[in-house]
Amino acid sequence: MLNDVIAGSIAELLGGCAVVVAFALVARARGRQGARRGTAPGRDQAATRPARTYTLIGTRAPDSHVVQLPSSRPAGTIITWQEPASERRLRFELTDAVLSDGTYAAEPLDWYR
Repeated sequence: MLNDVIAGSIAELLGGCAVVVAFALVARARGRQGARRGTAPGRDQAATRPARTYTLIGTRAPDSHVVQLPSSRPAGTIITWQEPASERRLRFELTDAVLSDGTYAAEPLDWYR
């Protein structure tokens, strides 16, 4: 009786192993394709997004130059910047708008209240 149960389950065991091996091969092939393209499968594309330089509109550094910050965050992200001379914190929204100097605009949110 036990031999009949073992003999009957061998086919199911071998079928299950075949399915596991097939999934492993497909996952490995997809991983190699991702490596060729420069991205790993399942990873967020933000990890491969190039850094942009954003100009904080309406701000000045202590040396009177405009404030520019590098960021790899997508447009629509809200960032907070603290003025060096005071404790005032300003919020900016990153945009896709390109300025004349080649940087991207970071629009101040606190001006529009």
